[in-house]
Amino acid sequence: MRDAVIVDAVRTPVGKRDGALSRMHAVAVSAHVLGALTERTGLDPGLVDDVIWGCVGTLGMQAGCIARSAVLAAGWPEHVPGVTVDRQCGSSQQAVHQAAAGVISGQYDIAVAGGVEMMSVIPLGAAARAGDYGPIYGPQVLGRYNIDRYDQGRGAQMIADEYGITRTEMDQHGLDSHARAAAATDAGRFTGQIAPIEVAGPGDSTRIFDTDEGIRRGGTLEKLATLPSPFAEGSDITAGNASQVSDGSAALLVTTSDIARTHGWRPVARIHTAVVTGTDPVTILKGPIPATALALKKSGLTLDQIETYEINEAFAAVSLAWLRETGADYTRMNPNGGAMAIGHPVGGSGARLMTTMVHHMRDEGIRYGLQSMCEGGGMANATILELL
Repeated sequence: MRDAVIVDAVRTPVGKRDGALSRMHAVAVSAHVLGALTERTGLDPGLVDDVIWGCVGTLGMQAGCIARSAVLAAGWPEHVPGVTVDRQCGSSQQAVHQAAAGVISGQYDIAVAGGVEMMSVIPLGAAARAGDYGPIYGPQVLGRYNIDRYDQGRGAQMIADEYGITRTEMDQHGLDSHARAAAATDAGRFTGQIAPIEVAGPGDSTRIFDTDEGIRRGGTLEKLATLPSPFAEGSDITAGNASQVSDGSAALLVTTSDIARTHGWRPVARIHTAVVTGTDPVTILKGPIPATALALKKSGLTLDQIETYEINEAFAAVSLAWLRETGADYTRMNPNGGAMAIGHPVGGSGARLMTTMVHHMRDEGIRYGLQSMCEGGGMANATILELL
């Protein structure tokens, strides 16, 4: 029986809003990680059956099937196709799932999955503001909660209230995320997964960008307590306990064990279980909870058998609610920091999380890892990887 394995995973450093990557084109950033993947593995790009690329804001520089544009910009042969996937924040995690399904079924032998988002240029929600967003948040949904409008900050506050998560707990989670990411950076734990990229410097100069840009050091609970909420007066959801607006891209090479062997590749991990589920479109951020339960059920594993979890820190309330519900070990969740520190380039975040998790599993000899993230409209993917 065919399986699906990850041969390698690579990402750009994540840029902060209006930061190092913000003057680059999304196609160029995507092409950069495609090129890095070929250099690291010796992959002949002409053998790739498809490039599956996550992206949320498919307009402007990210329009026109950015997957195909990235293939051409990377100089790959014209016969290599590309497809763009939108499952909101989980778009590039879904891309990995589709690559895995393709190689297991035999429709693909070799696929590349990943994604990109340049939020400095294409802000979150830009596509929705281009026209009528549709009925998903109409009265039939909002009426359940007796509200007339919705935003994710409100959803995060609803989750915090439901689970009794305090502002102090969320702020501390934010501090922990930055501290963990800073420690990982200082220890060189991200070096093997980042493909440095040349960016604009002062004047007409250029420089090499090789370190995640959003990590903050030296924060305190006292400082975070002074931050106002951008969502609603009196809300506990602030910039200190929410993910960052970011730019970045990541890519993974997916094939079967047998095909990897013929190319002399030593895979890092097997895609053990891949699921997706829908949930309430108002409290959408709770999606990782049922997605995790579904992944465990299908895998036959227990949470105790899984030694690392990447639960996307869209908001601190999301990952803390998941922790409350599952009873998981806090030290195993996002051990190298999460989206509150590293950033959340939405279309590329699923691939970024998986890249970070794959490298962490290899570095630490961890057999099983689980990744999940909430997604717009009330969905969530969950993936279990097994170290090879």
